[in-house]
Amino acid sequence: MNTSEVTYLGGLRTRAIHLKSGNEILTDAPVDNQGKGEAFSPTDLLATSLLSCMLTIIGIQAQNRNLMIGNVSGTVRKIMAENPRRVARIEISILFENHHLELEHQRQLEHAALNCPVAKSLDPKIEQVVKLNF
Repeated sequence: MNTSEVTYLGGLRTRAIHLKSGNEILTDAPVDNQGKGEAFSPTDLLATSLLSCMLTIIGIQAQNRNLMIGNVSGTVRKIMAENPRRVARIEISILFENHHLELEHQRQLEHAALNCPVAKSLDPKIEQVVKLNF
């Protein structure tokens, strides 16, 4: 079964539809690559999927271990390289607020995040810099 369907809308924009839920994502080429930058670029989604995967895996681990992780959020920064144009580095910062985690549990969650499926699927040439702030 297919995961999504993507249509080119013109003007360097695409629409992706998640086939199971019907949710949609628009993408635009970034301003530095002939686009309008009015939506996520495909490479923005790549970087964002890494953070989203890490937070999901943290949530699964916390749920399975009955851990009180509090409010968890993060930011992601993508750095591009040229020749060829590609994602060279992804910087992620994850913040845990109002948590009740012992040091051992913090280390377990960090290990889980760093080994999430997206992190393990990315080309090893993409530098992943991840900071968890407890």
